[in-house]
Amino acid sequence: MITFTLILILGVFLVIVLMQLARKPAAKPVASAPPPVDVANLKITDARPGDVVSIAGAGDEMNDLDLSVDRAVRVQAGTRQWIELSGPYRERRAILRAAAGEEGIQAALHSDPRPITLEDLGLSEDDLAQIDERQNTADNFESGDKTWMYHLSREARATGDGQPPAGYYYWEFHEQGGPGLLAIRKAEGEPFAVTVYKSIPPGDITVYRGRP
Repeated sequence: MITFTLILILGVFLVIVLMQLARKPAAKPVASAPPPVDVANLKITDARPGDVVSIAGAGDEMNDLDLSVDRAVRVQAGTRQWIELSGPYRERRAILRAAAGEEGIQAALHSDPRPITLEDLGLSEDDLAQIDERQNTADNFESGDKTWMYHLSREARATGDGQPPAGYYYWEFHEQGGPGLLAIRKAEGEPFAVTVYKSIPPGDITVYRGRP
């Protein structure tokens, strides 16, 4: 009788323990730390303010252009995203933009000090409005000895650089048969801003990590 009673008591305790274990929440998985950045092989998209970006043969006299990055802005226009790195170069600002896509990283550099307006391109605000309405990649215009093919136009949003997000409307054209990329922006209450870039092979670009 005593043995039966002990077995019964132990059975009750076992049931209670099993019920408590069932109620215990599962342990949360420990978040794995991101892999360390290989600072000896930084990609353009890894660059940040304080880094130095060296572009082979892109300087004024075909020497290397060394850009001390003091601004980094990420831009999204629809499904497209890219980063714009800028800094001083010979008493002006240079901008290196880079995007990671299916064909790898695509990079383009703006370092020409000469300002460009819509009038210089032979465009008007109405021209851009019509191009945007058509959304036709066969659209193009000629400026000087170059033909610029329409690529896209849509709302864009820029974030980063310690500033609040900024929105503007964005048009992009590619030089037919050439390395040029033409970016036109229009923020509310501001004039049109025109920037001409030249495509740069990613292999010509080296990123040096600055101090933390």
